[in-house]
Amino acid sequence: MNPSLSVRHYLPETQAHSHDHAQLVFGLDGALQMDVEGRAGCVAAQQLAVIPSACRHAFAGAQAASCLVLDVSSGVDGLGALLGAGADEARRLLDTPGTHVLSPALASLVSGLAALPTLDAAVGRHGAALLLAGLVQQPAATLPGLPLARIDAFIDRHCAHPLQVRDLAELVGLAPSRFHERFLAETGLRPMEYVRRRRLRLARLLLTTTMLPVGEVAARTGYSSQSAFTSALVREFGETPSALRRAARAESRTKPA
Repeated sequence: MNPSLSVRHYLPETQAHSHDHAQLVFGLDGALQMDVEGRAGCVAAQQLAVIPSACRHAFAGAQAASCLVLDVSSGVDGLGALLGAGADEARRLLDTPGTHVLSPALASLVSGLAALPTLDAAVGRHGAALLLAGLVQQPAATLPGLPLARIDAFIDRHCAHPLQVRDLAELVGLAPSRFHERFLAETGLRPMEYVRRRRLRLARLLLTTTMLPVGEVAARTGYSSQSAFTSALVREFGETPSALRRAARAESRTKPA
């Protein structure tokens, strides 16, 4: 199979399946709970789960969980065409289930790919080569990272209310300035930018999976003004609330029953 990249959003309902190709699941927002053949783990920002071909796995998101997913064959021929001499090491990676913490460089690459307006076949092929080469050349690092899953859960619980850097810093026992410095280094985002993006991803999820009025979705995600909420969505996703809903309905109608 040709490698493919996609950004996927996960609801709290638990699902389970297997597939005839390997899969790398890179955390973007929220926390994706996973169980890969009895090995439980969590995929949040700067984290990666490796799911080998034919490996049974269960998964469930935590509210607005989203991930960049790379589907790729672990066959030697396909990997050889992508990576040349690094194919054997990449195959060993793809054939070994587990979760890892990404180095800052790889986390930045994942964020950059996820932010592209389209993930077509060419992006999938080149993105797969870059990600696999990076993992082979600079294996997923073990970092004393911030507890991003706990931070995400805190943001979700308080999404309708004002949040400040000191609220997040107190959660992890750091001074606000030190927290800001570490958060920027580990995620590539300032804390309040991260909060804003998480609010908007939760808003998009509510808009596309519920029939809540737009004003209520705005209030639930911390916007007192519907016009400010609409402007923020347009800046982030390029679409108004009604356009996001229409696109979600159109997509659901095209899916096979």
